[in-house]
Amino acid sequence: MASHRRPKQSSPRYTGVLTVTAAAAVALSTQVASADPLPDPNKKGVKAQVDRLYEEATQATEKYNGAKEKADALKEQVETLQDTAARKQGELNELRDKIGTVAAGQYRSGGLDPALQLFLSQDPDTYLEKATALDRAGDRQAAVLQQFLSEQRVLQQQRREASGKLRDLDSVQKELGKRKTEIQGKLREAQRLLNTLSAKERARIAEAEDRANRASARVELGNEASASGRAAAAFAAAKSRVGMPYVWGASGPTSFDCSGLTSWAFRQAGVTIPRTSQAQAGVGTRINSLSALKPGDLIIMRSDLSHVGFYAGNGQILHAPKPGAQVRYESIARSGMPFMWGVRIG
Repeated sequence: MASHRRPKQSSPRYTGVLTVTAAAAVALSTQVASADPLPDPNKKGVKAQVDRLYEEATQATEKYNGAKEKADALKEQVETLQDTAARKQGELNELRDKIGTVAAGQYRSGGLDPALQLFLSQDPDTYLEKATALDRAGDRQAAVLQQFLSEQRVLQQQRREASGKLRDLDSVQKELGKRKTEIQGKLREAQRLLNTLSAKERARIAEAEDRANRASARVELGNEASASGRAAAAFAAAKSRVGMPYVWGASGPTSFDCSGLTSWAFRQAGVTIPRTSQAQAGVGTRINSLSALKPGDLIIMRSDLSHVGFYAGNGQILHAPKPGAQVRYESIARSGMPFMWGVRIG
């Protein structure tokens, strides 16, 4: 099959998502800077600072994503433990009723067994530790009392585990708040710097970003096949999102950050991968050479592994690059981010 040209992607549904902030900031990539430098050296300094702030914001976003993934897992564990403890409490209540029924029958027949009397009058856990007291109870009563003690201990353990998970969850949620504040602070500072540019300069930046999107629509991908059917399916899902906006912490279906796009796309292919770029870097089969990559392989970028996208063929990456940008194709060589390795998921 011959090499093909990407048809131009039209996405009017999503253009309204971009805020005034995003529209002013959209063209701050490294390759645009080299191709169309701003005339004022001081303004180039502003652009460099904004680029740095956006990079730091995306790095903080991956830390936020990791904390959120952990928080979600902890919430699920807490809910499971609490549900199990509630069921166990119901079972204990039934056992307590059974013991009470036995005691009532003994009372009506003329006397309450000392073992049951002690059980009903004080903490059964303390009482049942006394073997001599158990000896005074009948075999059937002893079995019921032992079952009660065993299940009570299980319940106490489940409640301790739930309390521990809740403390962990509280700690992680505080980290989430810290990361969110960090990201928002960097984006506000970037906007403040952008506001120092003139309207004409901001228009130049917006036009440069528009050129990057048009170049994405015209990219030559070649006809190389993916390494597996699942990778092909995930890549196809990602391609359907071209033109949608980058939003930090978003994982689809209408907005994404970098690892949100890759994890969403693989879910559409029936494959669950971790949420963060750092975790995604450790799954599948590592591919150390760019020349060995196939379309649909993941590409891990930056030395701290804070960026990820799909290899799209012909030296291109399909990714959600940064705040203010759209999901698009870009040249890996001109992305401004060092390639670390690829990941192949079969």
